[in-house]
Amino acid sequence: MPSRLIVVGLVAATLGCNSAPENEQTATGDRPTLGFVTNGIADFWVIAEKGAKDGGQEFDADVEVRMPPSGVADQKRMVEDLLARGVDGIAISPIDPDNQGILLDEIARHTTLITHDSDAPDSPRLCYVGMDNYVAGRMCGKLVTQAIPDGGNVMIFVGRLAQANAKLRRQGVIDELLDRSDDASRYDNPDAGRLDGQLYSVLDTRTDEFDFPKAKAQAQEAITRFPDLDCMVGLFAYNPPLILEAVREARKLEEIAIVGFDEDAATLQGIVDGEIFGTVVQNPYRYGFESVRILAALARGDEGVLPGGDYLDIPARSITRDNVETFRDELEKLVAKDSQ
Repeated sequence: MPSRLIVVGLVAATLGCNSAPENEQTATGDRPTLGFVTNGIADFWVIAEKGAKDGGQEFDADVEVRMPPSGVADQKRMVEDLLARGVDGIAISPIDPDNQGILLDEIARHTTLITHDSDAPDSPRLCYVGMDNYVAGRMCGKLVTQAIPDGGNVMIFVGRLAQANAKLRRQGVIDELLDRSDDASRYDNPDAGRLDGQLYSVLDTRTDEFDFPKAKAQAQEAITRFPDLDCMVGLFAYNPPLILEAVREARKLEEIAIVGFDEDAATLQGIVDGEIFGTVVQNPYRYGFESVRILAALARGDEGVLPGGDYLDIPARSITRDNVETFRDELEKLVAKDSQ
């Protein structure tokens, strides 16, 4: 629906499900240095950065936040730089976990690895911090059914489908609209084309690779190509505001409903103004804060910090006009905290 350190000696270890490498410096109680790596640049990640930095203050750690601007290659370069600087742990949102196995293995060989926002369950990460993206996708689908209760034609827009979170969100939306049973392992290939249910049809899924002008252009093209389009769904934070711009310019706010993901300020304002029906929000602040909490404890040898099932669930929430003002106030207070 969308920005540093002397290398210290590490005790190399191959990470298992319940063990982490021990850094000799942090084992004596010194202040650890941790890396928090996003999958792109967006306002969503600015909130996560605030959480990570606040976590660093709370848990006595130095935190390096890295936001790759241009995909996998940039993320790899940033991770390698953090490793060269000798960080005591890395929390990463993998851009393409199926094809980043070597990179994730490299992280785990040299330091502690956890994932946030988007998981890589087949990697040697110790835990995942985030929401259940399939469940959140179904929540997004429910918003669509509320926005156009009589049914209609829907299109999905997202940055990239290589990310596990995007793939699961999209599938959750589709399964909800087609009234299917829960199955997070199901995957409808976007190349298969139109998907029809009793009330709803998913016409297509468009990806933009975090290219904002491309994302808006795709929304504009969809409006032109499908005059019977009833709802547009944006799955990364920047998608709903760009969709809104396209729908406004086409003067179709009364004809096309918009449903989104995440808490971009323009999305929340669109809900207040009645131009966006609703959005499913995560809690990026807690993604950052909890990732740092876990990594700082692990750097000091405390494996009891790991969540049960290797998964710290931070549930999603549905935001509509009924609760958007309350949510926005909460968010503004959280982000402003200690920033003066």
